[in-house]
Parts: sequence; C-alpha cells; structure tokens
Amino acid sequence: MTEAKPRSSFPSTFWVANVMELFERGAYYGMNSVLAIYLAGSVAEGGLGFGEQSVGFLQSIVYAATYVLPILGGALADRYGYRRMLLVAFSFLTAGYFATGYASTYALVFLSLLVMATGSGLFKPIISGTIARTTDESNSALGFGIYYWMINMGAFLAPLLVSVLKGFSWRYVFVASALYTGLMLLPTVFVFRDPLGLDDDERLRSERDSLAGAERGARGVRQSTPRNEKALKEVLMGAAEVLTDSRFMLMIVVYSGFWVLYFQNFGSVLWYLRDFVDRTPVSSAVTSLLHGLGLRWTFTFDAEHVTVINAGTIILLQVFISRLVRDWKPLPTMVTGMALGAVGFLLLASSRDPWVFVLGIAVFSIGEMTAHPKYYSFVGQVAPADRKAVYMGYAFLYGVFGSLLGSSLGAFLYERMLKPALGTPQANERARIFWLLFAVLGVISTAGLVLFARSFGEDTADTRRRARTIMRGVYATVLLMGGLFLYVAVSSTPIQPRTAVQAAIFIALGAGGLLMGAGTRPPTAR
Repeated sequence: MTEAKPRSSFPSTFWVANVMELFERGAYYGMNSVLAIYLAGSVAEGGLGFGEQSVGFLQSIVYAATYVLPILGGALADRYGYRRMLLVAFSFLTAGYFATGYASTYALVFLSLLVMATGSGLFKPIISGTIARTTDESNSALGFGIYYWMINMGAFLAPLLVSVLKGFSWRYVFVASALYTGLMLLPTVFVFRDPLGLDDDERLRSERDSLAGAERGARGVRQSTPRNEKALKEVLMGAAEVLTDSRFMLMIVVYSGFWVLYFQNFGSVLWYLRDFVDRTPVSSAVTSLLHGLGLRWTFTFDAEHVTVINAGTIILLQVFISRLVRDWKPLPTMVTGMALGAVGFLLLASSRDPWVFVLGIAVFSIGEMTAHPKYYSFVGQVAPADRKAVYMGYAFLYGVFGSLLGSSLGAFLYERMLKPALGTPQANERARIFWLLFAVLGVISTAGLVLFARSFGEDTADTRRRARTIMRGVYATVLLMGGLFLYVAVSSTPIQPRTAVQAAIFIALGAGGLLMGAGTRPPTAR
C-alpha cells in the first residue's frame, strides 16, 4: 500500500500573494458595491448625476476590459517578471481608484476606471500563477482553498467598511480602495519574490483551469486568470481560431445569458433597492440583533450589502455545495445552478418586500456557486479534442458578452421602463415585468444549454454548419440592437452621444461577427 505523501509547507511568497489578493479584491468589490449608486445618484446627494443608462454603458466597457486584459497581463508577466509587473499593476490600480474619487466629469471617470481595469488585468494572472507555482500535489487543494477564502473575505469585508466611509464622503470609498492597493506596493518591493519555475507545464495548466473555474464559482465577477506563456502573436492567432468557431461561440453566447443576470447585481439591482424597496424592516431587524449582542450600532440596509449577501452566502455554503455536486456531471450541475439563478430573479419579480429581495440575491448566489465551477469542465468537452488548451484560454468570453450586454441592457431598461414608474400606481406591475424579463432570459439560457448539449455536443461538420447558421442570426440581432440604440441616440432631443457610442460598439460586434463567419471556413471536424 502506497503511503500518503506528506503535505508540503507553503513558502512565504504564497502567503504574500494571498494577502495581496485579499486587499486587491477588497478594493475592487468595495468600490463596485456602490459604484452604480454614486455615478447615477443626484448631485444634491453627493453623486455625479450621470444617469443610469450612461452608467450602464460605462460599466459594460470597464467590466469587459477586466475579462480581456489578463491575457495581455499574463504575457507581460512571463516576459518581464512577476515582481516587476506587480509594481506596475498596483500603481495602475492605486492611480485609477484615487483618480475616480476625484473625477467629476463623465470622460475623466471613464478614463480613471479604465486605468483601474488595466491594473486589475495585469494583476490577476500574476497572483494565480504565483499560487500555482508555490503549491504542489500535496498541498494544492488547501492552497487554492486559502486563495478562494481570501477572495471571498475581501468581497465580504470591504463593502461593510464602505457603509461607514460613505457616511463621511463618497470620495473616502475610492480613497480607501486606493489605499488598499497602494499599501501592497510595500510587500511587492520588500517581501515578494518571483516564484521558481516548474518543469511540469501540464500540471500548471490543469491547476490554471481548475483555478479559473472554481474562482468564478466562488465569487461572481472574476477574471479568467490563465498563466500565459504565449507570445502576443500566438495569442492573437488563438483568438482568431476561437472566434471563427461558430459552435464554440454558440456555447459562449448561450452561457452568457446567465451572466447578463449576474451583472444586474452591480447596476439595476442596486438602483431597484434604492428606489423601490422599503429597507426599514431589514435595517431594524439587524439593528435589534446588534443591540441584543451588546453592540450599540445602527444598521442601515443599503446597496453595498448586495455584495455582502452574495459573498456571505458563498462563504457559508460553498463547501457544502461543492461536496454536494462533486460527483455530478458538468451539464446537470450547470443547468441546476442556472435554474436557481433564474429562481432568484423570479423572487425579485414576486414582491418588493425587502426580505424577499434578500432571499432572491441569496438564491441567485447559490445558483452562481453551483453552476460555474463545472463550466471549465464543460468547455473541455465542447472544445476540439486536440485544441483544448487553446479554447480553454478563451472561455472567459462569456464574461465579455455578459458584461457588455448585461450592464447596458439592465441600465437601458431601468431608465426607460422602471424608473418612470417610481411613485406611481404602476410601480409594482412595472417592477414585476422588469424582473420577469431577466428571469425568462435565465430560463432561456438554461434551456439553451441543454439544447446545445443535445444538438451540438459532438464536434462534427454538421454541428458546425448548423451552429454557423444560428450565430449569423445572433450577430444579426446584435447588429439590429446597435441600430436601435443608434435610432434612440439620434432621435432624442438633445442627441445622446453616449448612446451613439454604445450603438457603434454593438454594430461593430454584429458586423464583425457576420464578416468572420462569412470569410472563414470552420475548422475541419475531428
């Protein structure tokens, strides 16, 4: 009988990387837990008054960038070294957060957040690569478990502090995020050392894929964090191959529907809580609980607590859920999780009661942590047999589509459909229809994944041909949406330049997809 190999101890670099992750995620989720409220809030209340639709467009671009940029970040880290690129990443993050807090015009806020997104994109692959390189077979499970715990704790604790900081000034929220990341320059300079390389590239790849999938299951908006050892030319060639594979892109589009729901948690869900939900019962109940524990604090239930509920639910239930679905196949696990996500939005549609609201967010969080850890296993089943590594590197595209469509669509519908009903007899009915639209999208996405697995699960010439036909319809729909946004922009008085830019992006995506599908033949089926 083979004896179990003793578990190795973690080197100091492992612990430094985890502390960095805790502070970086705290900065990110602390700010994003209230960003939509601050940007769309009235100037009289300390906000910037940009309007929900403008904020949704801004968020869609910034969030999409945080999914794409880690590819570049990984390539740069491999070329110039982890420590050097960490210095660059934290500098960008600190400057971006700080500048956002002091910017007051739309253009400057947009630019500042893109600086932050650049820092985040540079940071993520460095830390995930460090975790992979400082663990081995004997301790990798525990090592990644610690890493996920740090992510969730950062997302849970920072928004709680935001509740205090914003009471003094909105600016303090951004300054705090800048301090979290700025302080991490010190361990980068004095403590962090580039981890030693490993010869076993296959183990690193396996850990990378496991990391990326489980990390998203642990906390929603998470960048794909592969360790990228490719030159930029190879990265671009791989992207071209994946983007012209209609069958793979169809799977990405179907799964993106679930993430359209997810991104409402950083936009329309927060505005809905602000405008349509009486938060007093939850505030009073938690305050009474705190007083019963001897803490003379007055709790006010607010937007930042949506992120707290999401992270807290995951912290409490992730181990249980992971064990429950451990032996399930990827497809039924993902379908179950996506269905639960739709149920969460059905709960939002059912009532404006604050406790139902809390339950809806918690149920969606359970669905999120159920569905996503199995996603990368499902991608491995869909990808061509001899190109799995290439396709795995671009599985993050669901986040790009989900954020671009989710943030924009949620904000557009909220401003045009739900907000005008505020304070009117139609408020309940409008709110019900608003959330039902997203719940139905969740159901369609869930059913779509089942149909995809049944009709397109095998990689054949016929499935690629049929997928190409469907994707042409999808790209044409995106093109039409761009035309609709453009019509709204130019027919409004005055003309809405931000909506026009949004329209241009959708038109470019739709037209680009149609051109790629027409100009490139699908790979030969294997």
